[in-house]
Amino acid sequence: MDRPSSAAPHPITLDDVRGAHKMLSGVARMTAMETSRHLSSLVGAPVHLKCENLQRTGSFKIRGAYVRIAGLSPEERAAGVVAASAGNHAQGVALAASLLGVRSTVFMPVGAPLPKVAATRDYGAEVRLHGAVVDETLRAAIEYAEQTGAVFIHPFDHPDIIAGQGTVGLEILEQCPEVRTILVGVGGGGLAAGVAVAVKALRPDVRVVGVQAAGAAAYPPSLTAGHPVSLGSVATMADGIMVGRPGDVPFAVIRDLLDDVVTVSEDQLSSALLLCLERAKLVVEPAGASPVAALLAAPHAYEGPVVALLSGGNVDPLLMQRILRHGMSAAGRYLSLRLRLTDRPGALATLLGVLSVVDANVLDVSHVRTDPRLGLTEAEVELHLETKGPEHCAAVGAALEDAGYVVIA
Repeated sequence: MDRPSSAAPHPITLDDVRGAHKMLSGVARMTAMETSRHLSSLVGAPVHLKCENLQRTGSFKIRGAYVRIAGLSPEERAAGVVAASAGNHAQGVALAASLLGVRSTVFMPVGAPLPKVAATRDYGAEVRLHGAVVDETLRAAIEYAEQTGAVFIHPFDHPDIIAGQGTVGLEILEQCPEVRTILVGVGGGGLAAGVAVAVKALRPDVRVVGVQAAGAAAYPPSLTAGHPVSLGSVATMADGIMVGRPGDVPFAVIRDLLDDVVTVSEDQLSSALLLCLERAKLVVEPAGASPVAALLAAPHAYEGPVVALLSGGNVDPLLMQRILRHGMSAAGRYLSLRLRLTDRPGALATLLGVLSVVDANVLDVSHVRTDPRLGLTEAEVELHLETKGPEHCAAVGAALEDAGYVVIA
């Protein structure tokens, strides 16, 4: 990626990140660095997972939020802070404010997952549900700040936030001094910018690569244009990096310091989340799994040792259920199909017998007899099967065809 030089020096320096690191002593954990044998064999070089999903509040956000609030004047602290978030930033601000004795109000969308709302309240914030989407929630939080004098804590577009997030980069260099490539998810850009500031100042030879969801990839067009560009719409399961416009402050850093920004698909995100759960035994949200998705998409594109930064693990259980099913489908381990059969006693048992012979695990069966599309003696069956991979899926289809069944979807 060609990076034009910035006309002005960056507002965040290595000294800022080091200062944030001292400030966070005893507040943020130095999270574990785990080696992934599976990913290492895939890449052909050591791959390590930096587990910010095990950080306090379940993500890296406590780092930047604490540094930002700790830097407020006594008068600003007395006025309280306000934030808008659907999850991770909300919890980071709530805990940071509580630790510093500052009153916090957090606006969250009406449809925010109940576990995230409950956690934000438990960390000490007053939660106000407003708006159907985060943009509406954000406007409400800004209006509240204007009306009350509370300080608005932006999730990524502030130097203190970026300095706090950059402490992850210092830890990576300490825990894996031989690192050659760092992969980090990118939404607004605060985490990637902070990591880049720390790493490039100390180890300019290390390649830092940002990863965005293809359905919310604002950085590639912005970097081409040379300034932040707003996307017309965003859509991805990775809500932690679902940002339609880069932040002005992190954009300048990322433009100058990041080596590349790549995108990953929804299938790759869900497969990565499934891999983290099954092989690494780590619960990771889709945004946190994005670096692993990049490795799955292009395993030989990155010089090792590689560190994949798992930014968070706050995933709603209902969403997790859907994502895991999607991930199994993407990996060829989940098969959904519909077929018609003669509506007579024993027909369904015969069908299930065929599936048993080919060792397909039946997860769910829906049997429809009454439908205008069906003939008088027909029934339709929808099956959800667990399989062993693409070859097994093909074997299941061949067995059904040999038995005379016609798959219609």
